[in-house]
Amino acid sequence: MSNQQFSAAEAILMLKNTLENMAIEQVEKPEPVKAEFFGSKKPFTLTTEELLQKGQDYIDFTYDSPTIFHVVDNLSKDLENNGFVYISEKSHDEWKNLKKAGKYYTKRGDSSLLAFTLGSKWEPKTGCGAVGSHIDALHVKLKPASIKNTFEGYELLGVAPYGGTLNELWLNRDLGLGGRVIIKNSKTNQFSSVLIDSTPDCVAFIPSLAPHYGAPADFPYDKETQTIPILGYFNEESKDANEPTSEEKKSVLFGKHSINLLRYIAKLADVKVSDLYQLDLELYDIQKGTFAGLKKDFLISPRQDDRLCSYPALQSLITYSNIVNLEKDNNLNVVALYDKEEVGSLDRQGAKSGIFDNTISRILSSYSPEDPDLLLRTCLSNSFFISADVIHLHNPNFDSVYLENHKPKPNHGVTISLDSNGHMATDVVGVAIIEEIARTNGDKVQYFQIKNNSRSGGTIGPSIACTGASGVRVIDLGIAELSMHAIREVTGSKDVGLGIRFFVNFFKTYRDVLEKFGDL
Repeated sequence: MSNQQFSAAEAILMLKNTLENMAIEQVEKPEPVKAEFFGSKKPFTLTTEELLQKGQDYIDFTYDSPTIFHVVDNLSKDLENNGFVYISEKSHDEWKNLKKAGKYYTKRGDSSLLAFTLGSKWEPKTGCGAVGSHIDALHVKLKPASIKNTFEGYELLGVAPYGGTLNELWLNRDLGLGGRVIIKNSKTNQFSSVLIDSTPDCVAFIPSLAPHYGAPADFPYDKETQTIPILGYFNEESKDANEPTSEEKKSVLFGKHSINLLRYIAKLADVKVSDLYQLDLELYDIQKGTFAGLKKDFLISPRQDDRLCSYPALQSLITYSNIVNLEKDNNLNVVALYDKEEVGSLDRQGAKSGIFDNTISRILSSYSPEDPDLLLRTCLSNSFFISADVIHLHNPNFDSVYLENHKPKPNHGVTISLDSNGHMATDVVGVAIIEEIARTNGDKVQYFQIKNNSRSGGTIGPSIACTGASGVRVIDLGIAELSMHAIREVTGSKDVGLGIRFFVNFFKTYRDVLEKFGDL
């Protein structure tokens, strides 16, 4: 006990202060109010560390998603883990009962995917904001009958190129095997599909011919006879082991593929050889992506064209749905990811299939009893669709092939793609809209156009504008990369994150910006 003495006045003052402090402590402090992203003028941003982490997330994603079927499967899991509800295209009643402030997705053929968020304040006549991309990538596909005669002990694999593959860029690489396997249950006669992936195991390779042989070693090689993958080497001692059993001969695939291959596939699928019914398999580079450069300025990985734009597009929709109060949101935001872009989009899973406008039509049918076709046309005419595809990053070793002032840089944001001959859907109003969206949010925009003496590649933009969603305004833009269509491609280490940032801000502000342009 202290020996300090106090006067009566001092004691009263001390007691008063103590009681006041106790009263303050007993008052329940209000919970901090969660800032709502909706209506906020502050743009969505990411720190440098967060930008690099998004790049690492992409590296992990593409390693875990070697085929388009794995892409759709893994992105579906991301969506469901963030509250999105799956609706089958074959369903009827579920499409009639969409909930406001809901998050949904649908698939077609397990190789295309469309996801959307429904703000409670959304009105169908105001249109939607959409980002579309393709998730197919160049690969080597197993032929329907991949079996080839063993040649001098080598077991070979019959394959076909998907897009521009089976060239010198695919030689001497560690190739994995994966994709979708159709299984028939012998007891129930029901069919199902199983995804397989041999990663990290290399199961095949395509050897080049040593330059010492002169002219025969020169490129290009014949894609039918000189780029045949090697699966293994078998001698006389292993002959008996290669003989199929009576049970294995029951498989409908027996005789179409080597028994060693069928056994390997069955093991990955955890079924019997006799249960295998159909194969949709491919070869791909199994080497994981990595950051590169003295300061890690670059990101190198396989299959960037075009998981590089599709992954940020979907992640941005997920991010938006998690930071926005959908009960107060007035947007319909959509991400559409297509198959078959590399071979013309002519497929029920491709951009010309109508999955986008079919989905919009179904959404509208749950909202309004009006003339569905008229309402769809009104909705699409008030919509804005970003066709997101990779674009050529400036290559310093070939500066002369680039148009002056149209040389995209790494880690500088998305690039608008233009073409005077209609290979892109971009028009001047679309450019102005994107520039205004970027300016509003502090995002950078770059520009790319080919020189007059070069040819332009294609993308889904014109397909969407003309057939996939007739009447919608489309602009082509994307993330720039080096070594396009190589087995490994290069982009900026921050560009995945910058893509996510741009697309989130697009979903946030496109409606306000479109209103400024009136009927243009």
